[in-house]
Amino acid sequence: MFWRSKKSAKKPPSTPAPDSTDSGDELSTTQFLTGDSDLDRRSVDVLLEAIAQVSQSGDLEQIMQDIVDRSIEITGAERGLLILSTGAASAGGAGDLTVRVARGVDGASIEDDLRFSTSVVHKVLNENQPVRATVQSDSDALELGRSVFDLKLRAVMCVPLVTPEGEDGGEPIRGALYVDSRAATRSFGHRDLSLFAALSQHIAIALRNAQANLDRLEKVRLEQSLELASAIQGGLMPQVPDDVQGFEVDGWYRPAERTSGDFFDFVRTRDGHLAVVIGDVTGHGIGPALITASAQASLRSYLRVVEGAGNAVTLLNQDLCERMDSGMFVSLLLFVLRPDGSCEIVNAGHPSPLVWRRATGVVEAVEAHSPALGMLADFDYGVDATVTLDTDDLLLACTDGLAEAHPPDDRDTLFGEERIVALVEERAGSLGSAEELTRGLAEAALAFSEGRAEDDITLVVARRT
Repeated sequence: MFWRSKKSAKKPPSTPAPDSTDSGDELSTTQFLTGDSDLDRRSVDVLLEAIAQVSQSGDLEQIMQDIVDRSIEITGAERGLLILSTGAASAGGAGDLTVRVARGVDGASIEDDLRFSTSVVHKVLNENQPVRATVQSDSDALELGRSVFDLKLRAVMCVPLVTPEGEDGGEPIRGALYVDSRAATRSFGHRDLSLFAALSQHIAIALRNAQANLDRLEKVRLEQSLELASAIQGGLMPQVPDDVQGFEVDGWYRPAERTSGDFFDFVRTRDGHLAVVIGDVTGHGIGPALITASAQASLRSYLRVVEGAGNAVTLLNQDLCERMDSGMFVSLLLFVLRPDGSCEIVNAGHPSPLVWRRATGVVEAVEAHSPALGMLADFDYGVDATVTLDTDDLLLACTDGLAEAHPPDDRDTLFGEERIVALVEERAGSLGSAEELTRGLAEAALAFSEGRAEDDITLVVARRT
């Protein structure tokens, strides 16, 4: 076999046969030292200079180019490639090979012909050992690969480049440094291979550090983006109006993450009445937050220009059905407050609102509802129910994050609707404002869950004055 190392048990590795193929089974990273102090000093200086040059850059792309340029310089090759293994490695394979950087002896990038001996690279990656080969015949070239024969290569050398796994648990980079030459006078010796292998091992650390630094910078940028998105979304939450004829209103929300899939709003309708809105997009995080912002803005516009709350919700549903991914939907509850105490309710798949009656001290659920938004594009929404509030009666709506709050170590014990009803019946009569009720319910749920929330929590309250 061409791959079999041609070495004698008595023959020192510093004097290989000129036509040998070395698999580097016992290769040490110090075998480039010959005992000649001047030659060894130059080799160490070259190695340290290359490592220093690569380590000083913080640009991952520049580092990879420098790695290949220094590899060509150290080995005297005509061409150098940095090849990465991507995808899952199969049995006996090294995954898909991608040429990440290709450079020539003049430091220019190679774009036209990126063929190389995949057999050599696969062997290096599978066995995690360096390989050098000198081509002395067409049969040697063909055994290395058709590309070696076609390119008329005379010398090939390849070493593994595997970065250590970082403390952050990041995936290591797996690949190879590959150099070749067509010059008949150039053959890579055992010392060349040792120096090349030493370079790759030290460079792998610099490459991993650069990748880790890039990951940290990306994490910082992501954190900044989330902070900005959170600030923008917080700014979209409305000011609570204090001039609603016949009513006092309030709203409260807390996102489970930086951004929320919940929203609430207070919007003046086309006929001048106040519409109180609460909505919940499936999921939480940046994706639902984008839908939330879009839905909130669209509904505001529709309520101001379209006659009837049901018609406004119908237009919003048509809009969302065109743009939302399959499997996502929005539950939404909207009630329009009128000075005479009547409230028209449009419920699109949202948890039922609760009405507390001052006269009885009892909470009633308003069960009527229509489908959630984003499910049926041709559905026409209308008023699902109308309730009339007497003085001090109140109407409460919340997202399911309130009822589904639970202790950290007990996912099966939920805050639950029964606890919400009991708290409203216990506190509504003695509270002085709608704000006190929303804050009291939120604090009770967060105390129950020990301050943690796996889902966004939002509440709105309207109290007849």
